[in-house]
Amino acid sequence: MASVPHTPDDSGRRWTRWLAVLGAGLLVFLLPAPASVSAAGWRLLAIFVATVVGLIVQPLPMGAMAVLAITVAAVTKTVSAPVALSAFANPVIWLIVAAFLFARAVISTGLGRRIAYLFVRWFGSSTLRLGYALAGADFVVSPFIPSDTARAGGIIFPIARSLAEGYGSQPGPTARRLGTYLMQCAYHVGCTTAAVFLTSMAANPLAAEFAREFAGVEITWGRWALASSVPAGVSLLVLPWLIYRLDRPELERTPQAQQIALRELKQMGAMTAGEKRLLAVLLAVIAGWVAQPWHGLHPAIVAYAGISLLLLVGVMQWEDVLAERRAWDAFIWFGGLVMMADGLNQMGVIRAFTDALARPLSGLGPTTVLVVLVLAYVYLHYGFASMTAHITALYPAFLLLAVANGAPPLVSALALAFFSNLNASLTHYGTGPAPIFFGSGYVSLPTWWRVGFVVVLCHLVVWLGLGLLWWRWLGLW
Repeated sequence: MASVPHTPDDSGRRWTRWLAVLGAGLLVFLLPAPASVSAAGWRLLAIFVATVVGLIVQPLPMGAMAVLAITVAAVTKTVSAPVALSAFANPVIWLIVAAFLFARAVISTGLGRRIAYLFVRWFGSSTLRLGYALAGADFVVSPFIPSDTARAGGIIFPIARSLAEGYGSQPGPTARRLGTYLMQCAYHVGCTTAAVFLTSMAANPLAAEFAREFAGVEITWGRWALASSVPAGVSLLVLPWLIYRLDRPELERTPQAQQIALRELKQMGAMTAGEKRLLAVLLAVIAGWVAQPWHGLHPAIVAYAGISLLLLVGVMQWEDVLAERRAWDAFIWFGGLVMMADGLNQMGVIRAFTDALARPLSGLGPTTVLVVLVLAYVYLHYGFASMTAHITALYPAFLLLAVANGAPPLVSALALAFFSNLNASLTHYGTGPAPIFFGSGYVSLPTWWRVGFVVVLCHLVVWLGLGLLWWRWLGLW
């Protein structure tokens, strides 16, 4: 298929983006390096900064930017060829690939859609209960769909829109009848479920890998889920009600929604053999992840045992594995970012910066330091359109700052990882699903930012209030 030619405006914007990328890298390269940082370390920092800016302005897709960064680092002999490619042997990367493959199976078999409509059928008798139905459906499928964009675009958004339209709620004068509430509720719940599991957002394993590399703490699938369980449970219970109160919909009762769900379920028919097999395998994989302390297998190996079963019983074909482009895209960009972060750490670059930044925080207590850093980390997301870019740019430095000032390493790593997802509620561009929900036209920009600001305040109270108490009770600090 022939490529679509770029218009002059597209070309101009692309060159502007490239100027931002190259300018950022060149600026860092020309600045004097600290005495403790080698020339190679400083070059790698310049490449890393240019890559992060590239992830934000995106003159090329994320995977392509990572390939360029790996190539430049190797060609300039900043790192050796084995080091440049070393991260692709990281099992955490392969875990993310497996999670994308599970997501393909959940969506292609219709299991995810069936689960969502079942929740609407059970709980959708009122507008508020519809919000909880969408939250429940998103939560159930989130461990196996690491792309929040795929969850939104493939399952949650189409159902939310069909429900709104079923009640005559369209973008414009009738939006507040039902659609405004459903779009906001589904989006903010999606940002929350992205924080619940290690495998519910593509960059979560990146944060876990940074935690291991920079703070020496291991965040397993079970440990992540256990630490998030109580604050996430409270957030998911509060959010539909909070959004309902902040922007009350005109319609309160929605019995027709249950009829719509029942009609869709009847059209889907009885659960197929493929769906049943997929469900059995998914439950077995979760059990394997939870039981990791007993059997000792890496979560990636457990995941590939599940993928192997799906291939053996015919739920997936090898062509499905090859065709899952998002998995292989994540494989490339994840490997490139991990390689550069590892290199910056080993060359002492990040340590040099955190040592300099730690001085203003030295008079504060460990818990106060953690709270201050989390607040700064959250609100800096106003400047990011990608959770992955945010984690890549800020997570290692903020984690090292917290640990250097006495904050407990594991709790610091978890708190920053959770808020790497929760902070996306702030804006209409904070993560991939944002353009889907905001672009539907149901929510005005002022309403989106007002509700998002309050939602994030709610998260800060729940996750830094109740969350810290929960983590203390678990013995994590």
